[in-house]
Amino acid sequence: MISPKSSWLFTVTVAVLIPLSSAQQTSPASMGEKKSALELIALAGANSADLRNAINASFEAKQLAGGTAWTGHGHDFFFATEASGTPQLFIDGRRGPDMHLAGPDLWYAAARIEALGHPHSFFYMVNNAKFGGSLDVPAFGPESYQQPGVPSGRLSEKIAHTSKIYDGMKSEYWIYVPAQYKAETPAALMVFQDGGGYIHRDGNNPVLNVIDNLIAEKKIPVLICVFIDPGDITDSPGTPTYNFVKNYSGKWLRSLKDSMRSTLYDTVSDRYGRYLRDEILAEVAAKYNIRKDAYSRAITGLSSGGICSFNAAWQMPDQFSRVISWIGSFESIQWKEDPAVADGGQDYPEKVLHEAKRNVRVWLQDGSNDLDVRYGNWPLANLRLATALKFREYDFHLSFGEGTHNTAHGASEFPEEMIWLWRDYDPGKTSQNYEIDIAEKSKPTFRVAIVNR
Repeated sequence: MISPKSSWLFTVTVAVLIPLSSAQQTSPASMGEKKSALELIALAGANSADLRNAINASFEAKQLAGGTAWTGHGHDFFFATEASGTPQLFIDGRRGPDMHLAGPDLWYAAARIEALGHPHSFFYMVNNAKFGGSLDVPAFGPESYQQPGVPSGRLSEKIAHTSKIYDGMKSEYWIYVPAQYKAETPAALMVFQDGGGYIHRDGNNPVLNVIDNLIAEKKIPVLICVFIDPGDITDSPGTPTYNFVKNYSGKWLRSLKDSMRSTLYDTVSDRYGRYLRDEILAEVAAKYNIRKDAYSRAITGLSSGGICSFNAAWQMPDQFSRVISWIGSFESIQWKEDPAVADGGQDYPEKVLHEAKRNVRVWLQDGSNDLDVRYGNWPLANLRLATALKFREYDFHLSFGEGTHNTAHGASEFPEEMIWLWRDYDPGKTSQNYEIDIAEKSKPTFRVAIVNR
């Protein structure tokens, strides 16, 4: 089902600061440490003489010059920009709090955004012209932050692996073990593509905090998580995989490492699924007691990692039955690159419509401004796939917004995604026949309207 558009309200937090006209532009290194949203808001509220330097230390010069600087924590947000005239801040299309001077041509505002667990947008009006802003501002809810009394799991050191299935490709991964794991009880499993982007608790994708909190709240099962990065074939010249990736790199003017990622993630075949099953997860299972039933296994990723996750479950529904795809690239990126592979990512809507139904549960997320003219129309591709899933009555959810090719939407609603994905999980079972939600079944199919012409 598609998420209804929320009414995103904000309230104003006002702070007044005496301008510091004598302050000089300096490099971030000379101005002190980067400040959090709450620290910047506190400096503003205290009329601190350190605010201007703190702003310059906390944002890149190009962010301030371009009107894209912002930071947030929960409901509380701090915006800053350079402008020769007085900027007017708009949040979710509505007028925000007044901007204040922190020094010559440096403006700031503090605001409280009420709706959490959603992405938001902002822009400025300067001299009657729209300026700066972003469509990708996540407002994280409490489950995305470490909470008092909630035990934290343990993230392993980086683990190196050399593949046989991919002819000597070297890859790296991490294993996350929740505090509630007990070796005598097999744990559920979740695999994250582009894994290094998820392992920082204070980063843009704070999934470790979400996992800890939801396990403690018993909203998801005890999960062992594998965060795996794409591999590198550089050290295996002359192998079939190296030759293929090298050729693709030259053809599409992409780096060798980026081309290896696309080969892994965008190819419509069972090769990557076998790589996970026979190599990576075999190593994980040698160390930890993990469930082997697909009912207890989930997989997720973003962009090419999104189609990769769907592909792994589609090709091997006996290994994975739960999928989250952020901004998935269901397009022809690896189409006909390998003569042995007939289909491309753009074929998945037709495969869903015409091939045997898989027992999988799927959450799709994308935004109307997620465009890549080189490979196709990603929002339309996700809508086509969602329409096919609906027609075949799959257990699926489409969360569609206005964002770009960015993790803000997916990350902000990650707690909701995980609760939906693992809903009604019973550790005493090894299988479940997923059926379309009754509410989704009663809704009409998706329609597309032209919004940019």
